[in-house]
Amino acid sequence: MIKITNFPKYLITRQHYINKVLPFIGKNIIKVFTGQRRVGKSYLLFQLIQQINTEQKNATILYINKEDLVFSAIKTANDLNDYVKKHQSKTGKTYVFIDEIQDIADFNSALRSLLLDETLDIYCTGSNANMLSQDIAGNLSGRFIEITVYSLSYTEFLVFHSLEDTQETLEKFLKFGGLPYLKHLPLEEIIAFEYLKNIYSTIVYRDIINRFAIRNTVFLEQLVLFLSSNIGSIFSIKKISDFLKSQKTNMPPNQVQLYVQHLSDAFLLHRVPRYDIVGKRLFEVGEKYYFENLGIRNALWGYRLEDRGKIIENVVYNQLLFLGYQVQVGVIGSHEVDFVASKGGEKWYLQVALTINDLKTIEREFGNLMRIKDNFRKTVITLDRYQGASYQGIEVIDLRSFLKV
Repeated sequence: MIKITNFPKYLITRQHYINKVLPFIGKNIIKVFTGQRRVGKSYLLFQLIQQINTEQKNATILYINKEDLVFSAIKTANDLNDYVKKHQSKTGKTYVFIDEIQDIADFNSALRSLLLDETLDIYCTGSNANMLSQDIAGNLSGRFIEITVYSLSYTEFLVFHSLEDTQETLEKFLKFGGLPYLKHLPLEEIIAFEYLKNIYSTIVYRDIINRFAIRNTVFLEQLVLFLSSNIGSIFSIKKISDFLKSQKTNMPPNQVQLYVQHLSDAFLLHRVPRYDIVGKRLFEVGEKYYFENLGIRNALWGYRLEDRGKIIENVVYNQLLFLGYQVQVGVIGSHEVDFVASKGGEKWYLQVALTINDLKTIEREFGNLMRIKDNFRKTVITLDRYQGASYQGIEVIDLRSFLKV
């Protein structure tokens, strides 16, 4: 029994995420998909429903979408608990899918209660990281897994848009980003950017302004524009506050800190700390900011020639997240390494350069990596197409090849 009125006729499988959840299907552990709005979390639920229904023809499947008025009566934990108990199978397992669960008050209480019933297999999505860290992790420690869903990777972008891997296609990806719905629109600036601006407004107003009762909405939007123009630059919260003050926008550092946290919790921005490679510690002050979706950033700030270095740096960061790395900005003495990516006890040091055709750039990008004295992987990524030997043991990868890793 599938209680879904708008099940999509055609689904493009995002196998990268399906593979992550497959070992947990049927297990008494909550599967939580988090990520920015419109990155495709709902469609991942649909794909899982489709898979379960294919393997078990008579599976009992409950689907609750809090953006659908059909489920408007489910407002509280008790409402959710009562709905599931009323509709669950009396004889076997019931698969429960809850979309945008953060819109249900005190939902963690319902999840905690529903977990007591081992015949329930629960999946849910949420568009706010604060929801996970405070509401779920605090109450359901050890009884849930989180799968963060990102905008389409470059390889997924190729599949969704039925495009060949060319330099022109890469340019479209850099410009418009990877929100899945763009496959239904012409990849033209006027149309795509209008859609992306509307998604941005939805995120800001639903996940930040309304959720946290933000009063100074003008400052919030000015902050987003400031960060749009400065992706990949190192800032402290105080420096952001001081700069905005110089532009006649006064906001104390603690308030800036709070607004930046809200933007991060809504998955609009990624806040990346600096890591002392020699001292093996995180710096408390100074971090970089990258956008989860570059299309939204470009729609707000514009797709500008002078920003290309920042844009490809942002794309590299996003790809590392997609590949499952924990990422920091590296610091070695007075020098910077763009990214220190860690996974499974291994490290990967990466520098990103628009081009490496002049000696000065070669000395800077490779020189910073050569200062690191361990034997972990070291790579320079460039927009240039490159086929050749490494430079003193440091590999060079062009951006298109890197994005297909």
